[in-house]
Amino acid sequence: MTEPTRIRAQLAGDKANVRVMMRHEMESGQRKDAAGRTIPAWHIQEVTVLHNERTVLTAQWGPGVSKNPYLQFTLRGAKAGDRVAIVWNDNRGATRRDEAAVA
Repeated sequence: MTEPTRIRAQLAGDKANVRVMMRHEMESGQRKDAAGRTIPAWHIQEVTVLHNERTVLTAQWGPGVSKNPYLQFTLRGAKAGDRVAIVWNDNRGATRRDEAAVA
């Protein structure tokens, strides 16, 4: 399993600026190792953002996303203490969920 996702959600009025750093190797399936064998693809396929358990964003990703992807967005209607959760799954079946409070 990968390291925890880093989530920062900072309140600015009735909006929160949310920054997310997901820890994942994100192999494209096109690189080769030292022996010349293709390294199998391993990447995040879907990312879902939940605000107080309500889905507010869903993204479909592929092998073209860089290692340890960074995502930033504005969340309207946020209040201090609200929960923001990031859920992702990859093409090998791994799933990760991390959450943080809006500060």
